[in-house]
Amino acid sequence: MSNMQNLYLLVPLAPLLGAIVAGLFGKVIGRTWTHRFTILMVAVSFAASVAIFQDVLAGNTFNGPVYQWLTAGDTSIDVGFMIDQLTVMMMLVVTFVSLMVHIYTIGYMSEDKGYQRFFSYISLFTFSMLMLVMANNFMQLFFGWEAVGLVSYLLIGFWYDRPTAIYANLKAFLVNRVGDFGFLLGIGLVLMVFGTLDYQAVFDAASSHVGILAPIPGIYVDTLTAICILLFIGAMGKSAQFPLHVWLPDSMEGPTPISALIHAATMVTAGIFMVARMSPLFELSDTALSFVMVIGAITALFMGFLGIIQNDIKRVVAYSTLSQLGYMTVALGASAYSVAVFHLMTHAFFKALLFLAAGSVIIGMHHVQDIRQMGGLRKYMKITHWTFLAGSLALIGTPLLSGFYSKDSIIEAVGMSQLAGSGFAYFAVVAGVFVTAFYSFRLYFLVFHGAERFGKAEHAVHAAPKAAAQHDAHHGAAHDDDHASHEHHGLAPGEKPHETSWVVWLPLVALAIPSLFIGYFTIEPMLFGGYFDGAIVINQQAHPVMQEMQHEFHGAWAMAIHGLMTLPFWLALAGVVTAWYFYLKNPAIPAWIKQKSGFIYTLLENKYYFDRFNDWFFAAGARNTSRFLWKFGDVKLIDGFFVNGTANLIGKFSTVLRRIQTGYIYHYAFAMIIGVFVLLTIKTWFK
Repeated sequence: MSNMQNLYLLVPLAPLLGAIVAGLFGKVIGRTWTHRFTILMVAVSFAASVAIFQDVLAGNTFNGPVYQWLTAGDTSIDVGFMIDQLTVMMMLVVTFVSLMVHIYTIGYMSEDKGYQRFFSYISLFTFSMLMLVMANNFMQLFFGWEAVGLVSYLLIGFWYDRPTAIYANLKAFLVNRVGDFGFLLGIGLVLMVFGTLDYQAVFDAASSHVGILAPIPGIYVDTLTAICILLFIGAMGKSAQFPLHVWLPDSMEGPTPISALIHAATMVTAGIFMVARMSPLFELSDTALSFVMVIGAITALFMGFLGIIQNDIKRVVAYSTLSQLGYMTVALGASAYSVAVFHLMTHAFFKALLFLAAGSVIIGMHHVQDIRQMGGLRKYMKITHWTFLAGSLALIGTPLLSGFYSKDSIIEAVGMSQLAGSGFAYFAVVAGVFVTAFYSFRLYFLVFHGAERFGKAEHAVHAAPKAAAQHDAHHGAAHDDDHASHEHHGLAPGEKPHETSWVVWLPLVALAIPSLFIGYFTIEPMLFGGYFDGAIVINQQAHPVMQEMQHEFHGAWAMAIHGLMTLPFWLALAGVVTAWYFYLKNPAIPAWIKQKSGFIYTLLENKYYFDRFNDWFFAAGARNTSRFLWKFGDVKLIDGFFVNGTANLIGKFSTVLRRIQTGYIYHYAFAMIIGVFVLLTIKTWFK
C-alpha cells in the first residue's frame, strides 16, 4: 500500500481511535486527556485531509479497494475509497467543523457528567461521516449512512433522563428508517440491474439502461428514474426534506455542539453529497430531477415560514437549516450540482457558527434559550455578538460574503432551468430570501438589541401568555435546560450576562473567517474553473444551466456589484428592515399580526400539523393495528380458534369415541355385522 493510501486510511481511522479511547478508557485517563486525545485525532484527520487536498489539486485521484469484505456468488463487496475533488472538499469541511466543535465542547460540556461519553460520540460521528463521503461503492455508502444515523440517535438522546430527548431521538431514528427503506430499495435495484455496487462500474453502464423499464412487477417506470427517486427518498430522510423533515427541529434536544455538527457539516449534508455523487445517474432522468427540485422548493419556502414564529434560539437556527437544505436540493434538481455543493460548503461554516454562537448565548444567559427573555446582549457578549452578526449576514446573502455567492448562484441556476417545476422552484427560492432575512434578524435583534428582558416570565415583545410557553415545552422546546444539570437556571435578579471562555469563542472566530471570505475566493474555481471535472458529470446539451451561468459570470467582485441591483438583495434588505421595525421600533405590530392572523398562526404554530398527523395516522395507526392483531388475531383466531378450538374439537370427538368404545365383545360383534351388511348392500346396489 502506497504512502498516499496510508494517508487515506488515516483520515477516518484517527477519529475512530479517538472514539474508542474516549469511550472505553475515558474514566481511566480523565477528562483532560480525553479531550486532548480526541481533539488531537481530529486535528490529525484534518491535517491529512489538507495533504490529500493538495495531492488532488496536483491531479492525483484514487478509486480502488482497500480490502475485500465479502463475496456472494459473482458479487464482490469491498471496502474502498474514491478520492477526488468532491470527496476531498467534503473531507476538509467535515474535519474542520468537527475540530471546532471538539474544541468548543471543552467549554460547553465542562459541567456534564457524560463528558467523556460525549467526546467518544462526536469522534465516532466524524468517523462515520468520513467513511460515507470517502466510499467508492454503495455498500460502504450505506454503512456510513446508517452509522451517522445511529450515532445521531445516541447524541440527540444524550441526556437520556429527559423524556423530551428520548422522544426526539426515537423520532429521528424512526423517520430516518422511512427514508432508509427507500434508500435500501434503490441500492437493491442497482445491484439487480447492474450486477455490481461499485460506483464507477454503475456510472459507466448507466447510459445503456436509458428508456428500459424497471424490473418492478406492476410498476411501469424507467429503471434509472426508479433508482434515482428511491435513492433520493433516502436523502429526504437524512437531509430533512419535506415530508421527512419532522425529526430535525426536535433534534435540538441534544447538546448545542452536536446541533452544530449534525446540522452544519455532517448528517444533514449526507443526502446532498450523495445526489451530487450520483450525478451520472440523475442526469439521465429529467423526471427524477424535477422531483428533486420541487421537493427542495417546498422545503426551502415552507420551512422558512416556521422559523418566523419560533422563540427558542436553537430552533430558529434549526428551521434555517431546513430551509437552506431546501436551497441545496433545488440546485441539485436544476443540474447545478457544483452550486449545491458550493452552498453546502459555505453553509457548513456559517451555520456551525450560528449554532455555536447560540450555545455561547445560552451559556452567557445561564442556560435560558427563550429569545423573549434576552435583549441587549451585545454590551455583555461582544465576541459572540460580532460573530453571530457575521453568520447572520452570510446566511441572508449579503454581497461579498460567502452566503451571497452560493445562494445567488442557486437562484440564478433555477431561473435558467427549463425542467418541469422550475417556475415554482424559482418563486420559492426568491421568496425565501425575504423570509430568511426576516427570521434571521428577528433573532438577532431580539437577542442582541433592544430592552434587556433578563429573567422576565412574561414576554412583553409578543405579549404572549404563559400557555404559549407551555405549548412550546409540551412540543419539546427545551427553553432553559440545554445543560448538564437539566434544571431551570436563568440570571438572578441584578445579574448580567457574561462573555464565554476562550475555548468557546475561539471556534466562533475561526468559523467566522471562512463564513465571511471563502465564497469570494472559491466561487470561480469551484463553479467555473473546472474543479469538479470528472467528479460531477453533467449532460451539457440536455441541461446547459452551468454553461449559461459561466457566460454570465465576470468575476467575484463584479458578481457582488451586480448583486446590489438584483431582486434578491432588495428582498433581503427588506427582510432586515422589516425585522428591525417590528421588533425594535414598533413591537406592538407582531402581537397585532398574531392576533389577526388566526388560522395562519395556528397552522404555523402546529408546524402544518405534520406531527399530529404522524402521531394520529402512523403512531396511533400502528398501535391500533397491533391491538387488533392481538385481540382478534392472537386471542380469538390463533388461541381461540386454532389452539383452543382444535383442543375442544378433539375433546368432543374423543367423548363420542369413548361412548362407542364400551369394552363389551357383543357390542363389537354387532358393529362388525352391521359393517358387513353395509358393505354387501353397497356392492349389490352399485354392481
